[in-house]
Amino acid sequence: MAWGRTNKAGADHGDPQAAGGRLARQATASLAGLLAERGMTRKDLADRMGVSPGRVSQILSGGENLTLRSLAAVAECLDAQVEIVFSDAPAPHEPARTRPDAQHATAPAGTYAHSRLH
Repeated sequence: MAWGRTNKAGADHGDPQAAGGRLARQATASLAGLLAERGMTRKDLADRMGVSPGRVSQILSGGENLTLRSLAAVAECLDAQVEIVFSDAPAPHEPARTRPDAQHATAPAGTYAHSRLH
């Protein structure tokens, strides 16, 4: 039996590759928001991390497979923390639940995890 879940519109929410992509985009959007909030550039982050600006661009593109270690390294350099919460996905007709202080993009229905840098 394959992992998967289909909503009324027929969209598959159980595709692990798609879920990973959504989670990566959410994490990078949160990171970009944190950088903007702090008035930092990609070069500023690269300098703090001791990596090239190109490496920071790779991280922020969301196209690579982000690891918890790479997210933790970024958070450490920003004096921030990474928070990962597993919760039930909202029903297709319910809006996603977010905390008022959340600095992340809302995960689409069917996403089982979210992360937040703060």
